[in-house]
Amino acid sequence: MSAGPNVWVVGTFDTKADELAYLASLIRQAGVPVVTVDISTRGAGSQADIQAAQVASHHESGADGVLGGDDRGAAVIAMGQALRRLVDLRYKAGEIRGLIGIGGSGGTSMIAPALHGLPYGMPKLLVSTLASGTVTPFVGVYDIMVLNPVTDLAGINRLSRMILANAAHAMAGMVQHAAPAAAADARPAIGLTMFGVTTECVQAVTRLLGGSYDCQVFHANGMGGRTLEALARAGLLRAIVDITTTEVGQHLAGGVCDAGPGRLDAAAELGLPWVGSVGALDMINWGPRETIPPRYRGRLFHTHNAHVTLMRSTAEELALAGEHLAARLNQSPGIVRLLLPMKGLSAIDCPGAPFHDPDANKALFSAIERHFIPTARHRLDKLPLHINDPEFAAAVAAALRGVLADSCPAAPD
Repeated sequence: MSAGPNVWVVGTFDTKADELAYLASLIRQAGVPVVTVDISTRGAGSQADIQAAQVASHHESGADGVLGGDDRGAAVIAMGQALRRLVDLRYKAGEIRGLIGIGGSGGTSMIAPALHGLPYGMPKLLVSTLASGTVTPFVGVYDIMVLNPVTDLAGINRLSRMILANAAHAMAGMVQHAAPAAAADARPAIGLTMFGVTTECVQAVTRLLGGSYDCQVFHANGMGGRTLEALARAGLLRAIVDITTTEVGQHLAGGVCDAGPGRLDAAAELGLPWVGSVGALDMINWGPRETIPPRYRGRLFHTHNAHVTLMRSTAEELALAGEHLAARLNQSPGIVRLLLPMKGLSAIDCPGAPFHDPDANKALFSAIERHFIPTARHRLDKLPLHINDPEFAAAVAAALRGVLADSCPAAPD
């Protein structure tokens, strides 16, 4: 072990000692110091630098809370909690510069929470037999690289030797070639939300603001909204430019781009400066046509691509979304500017386009006007524009500049 920061190689040495030793040796050969960490729930001694019992001792109930029972499932959960605490502690002490873990379902579930505790940008790599399935439970909103080992992690063979070597060299490369700092990183960061059908607006806004602000754009596909909220909670955003609030409607109607009930929390609970609109609320997203629930037969659909089918929101769905949006924004202790594009919500909601339905949109606007409470800090603006009109983007950019000038006079020009 090096006295300075190391790459941690983590896994269950009782079942994967050969693979872990191989990974560690290759990373060391690349010139990167390594610490090996055993998270075996059987607690037997191993060749790891940090033994399983030492990891387990960081559980809130001590090592016996991890290794003292005969329930493997409970032990796996407890070891994951202990590892998370240990990683948090050692990271804060400056001892970790990256973490690579390998595992099946049990190992993956133990390692992922520890990866979540490391900062964005720090190298995180997980070689998991679950990688070919749904990775959301262990990747979540974090910048975790996931590699499919193809074979099970049950010894070194000609295939696993190559794939694990790729993992080791990827980790070594990441820690040895960190992204260079840029002067532009000193700009305040703002989070923007975008869909394909609001791209024109968001790109125009970023062009207008990019010289003064670090514009971080999130795809409003459910996970994008969750990531935006997570970054806001972590204090990494100065303000939110929430042009595309489609995830609110998706959550209420059950669409596949559901960001969950926590969407808009950054404004409602943290009071983060918020400038936004109602982009893409005219649609609910589904997968291929055959995956759409039968209860929606007879609705108006538009095929976005082979994997995405859009369903036009009804007046009733839009009224509900408008009420919810207004109610959450009313709760914000911070500055709020809600801009309504009265001539259309998306690229396919305009005259001659498949989702053009002014009457349905009227229900959204009316609901917002009924429920939004204007105050000295909360303002609602109705603009006779389409959301993708250049003038609408200019209004959004001007509102953001005004908001940040009001809340922080030192914001850049």
